[in-house]
Amino acid sequence: MTHHITRQVHDKFKIFSGELASDGTIGKLADEVAAFAKKSKIAPKSIGVAYLEPGKQLAITLGYRDDEAPYPVKLQCVRLGKVDVKSGNFSSLEEKITAASAKHRNIICHELYVTGGDDFTLVVMTHQAE
Repeated sequence: MTHHITRQVHDKFKIFSGELASDGTIGKLADEVAAFAKKSKIAPKSIGVAYLEPGKQLAITLGYRDDEAPYPVKLQCVRLGKVDVKSGNFSSLEEKITAASAKHRNIICHELYVTGGDDFTLVVMTHQAE
């Protein structure tokens, strides 16, 4: 599979928002993003995730192109747990991301969000090869 960087460049975005699921993951927002990609016949390229502390809400941005062949995607969450960010050493977080990523195929991109107490969650967007 050969891709040129120009195929990754994108300038269209869609925003999704909602509450965290009871387990602290993105919950139903994952399905909303996948359904939008399928219905809109787009080529998803990136995600952004922001945790909005006061209302315990998430905002997810989906970056995409609509001028190439569409493909299905899925968003999946992996709770990474607490990370000591005060030390400035993120090697344990890197190890957790690497271990979590090894369990998913065809990762297009990833994002992290942090909830209270330095609790990290990884979101990966994967291509769902048919």
